Amino acid sequence: MEPRIRRNDYGLLQPPPLGEWQPSLTISVVVPAYGGQDKLDLTLAALAAQSYPSHLTEVVVVDDGTEPPLRLPALTPENTRLIRAEPDGWGSAHAFHTGALASEGEVIQRVDADMVLFPAHLEALMRWQHQARYLVTIGYKRFLPFESDRISPDDVYPAPEKAFDLTQGKASSTEATIEKLDMLRSARNPYHVCTGPTMSLRRSLYTASGGADPAMILGGDTEFAFRLAQAGAAFVPEPLAQAVHLGLPALRDARRERLLRCYEPYLAHRVPQRRELRKERGRRWLVPWADVVVDVTGATSEQVRATAASFAEEDVRLTLVAPWPDPRRRPAGPLVDEPGLELRLIRETFDGDGRVRLVSDPGPVSAPIPFRLICPAGWTIDPGLLPRLLAEADERRDGVIDFGEVRLERTSAVSRALLLREPGEPLDTVIDAVHGVRSAELPSTRVTVPENENSPEVTNPMKNDENPGKRHERSERKPFWRRGR
Repeated sequence: MEPRIRRNDYGLLQPPPLGEWQPSLTISVVVPAYGGQDKLDLTLAALAAQSYPSHLTEVVVVDDGTEPPLRLPALTPENTRLIRAEPDGWGSAHAFHTGALASEGEVIQRVDADMVLFPAHLEALMRWQHQARYLVTIGYKRFLPFESDRISPDDVYPAPEKAFDLTQGKASSTEATIEKLDMLRSARNPYHVCTGPTMSLRRSLYTASGGADPAMILGGDTEFAFRLAQAGAAFVPEPLAQAVHLGLPALRDARRERLLRCYEPYLAHRVPQRRELRKERGRRWLVPWADVVVDVTGATSEQVRATAASFAEEDVRLTLVAPWPDPRRRPAGPLVDEPGLELRLIRETFDGDGRVRLVSDPGPVSAPIPFRLICPAGWTIDPGLLPRLLAEADERRDGVIDFGEVRLERTSAVSRALLLREPGEPLDTVIDAVHGVRSAELPSTRVTVPENENSPEVTNPMKNDENPGKRHERSERKPFWRRGR
């Protein structure tokens, strides 16, 4: 059985000592590059000196439109090739994705073209990749001033760690954050520190997450790490994977604020947990904070409209689930007497609403949306309650909160549980092991629309002093897509 890491506490894994194990996984080192032939030459010289077996390694350099084009130098690792990114996009995420698709290894390793890896770097990260399929391993780096005429590939190979004066370097601020969070074992959102210049992951995890987004001109490493988390990844930093970054940090000069401002629109649309970037109420975002999933089978149009209206100002997508009839099918008799009339009316009501999707099966997770709220048709929520529930679940790192008639799921927890579940094992058992499952009472009013649409009253069970814990009449019935789960 594969190791079951709880949240990001990977302490149960015991990677072997360097040089005392037998690797078996193949690795593709993808080097996105634009300009900087002198830096690329040093990067490749250092890759030629790696202790990880060369017969298990390929290197794919992706030229992202450099003019004149980049070339492979004389000192290059075995099994290295240079490809040109298609001109339909640009940026490091575009180049990295191009290289990942063109490569063949079981593990994909990103290395930026201004990084000089020390000889044990790949081996140190790959020890972890042999432990579990859902790890993202992160290397360390030290920033150094770079003058191209001071150092050559021959200086770097075969001992790149001896080619630089490390006392002149500047440690990455990311590493201080890692150490503060017990090497990320206690991090609430560890993907924040996965900044890209050197990281590795299984190809299967790359595919499951959707891969690097070529549309991300800025912030692509953070956005990709966020989606890896939603796919169930655990993040492991490795201090033995040392490297030199050729050049000082890009955000240290007067352009810092302007550059950060350019990142904001890309990340605001795609990383919902960056709440400080989503201050405008009522906006619709590319990736919402939660997916509200409602089984509307047997519900009335009025019930569904009431539920939808209560979430109108929230940062959500609304997923309505039912065995939807073909709207082109002619009813056997008058439309008003059709057995499937309510579903036809619900479809017509919401079909043009961009925040609503109509599906017969919502799938096991809502990735990359970080939370899924499952509730019955007719259930409504008080204004402001959903953001409080999501913030609390994020702070406590709950995998699932069971409110009885309503259930809140963390996407990353469900995704990991699906990776690890044994045949026949209840999914919640695995979610509890990797993240935690708890029961709770909703701290606010629950309103239901009566199933008889001719009734003028709207019941409020929480205001019934004689029976404050009354449940919605349909709450004991599992949504049809979850039966047998």
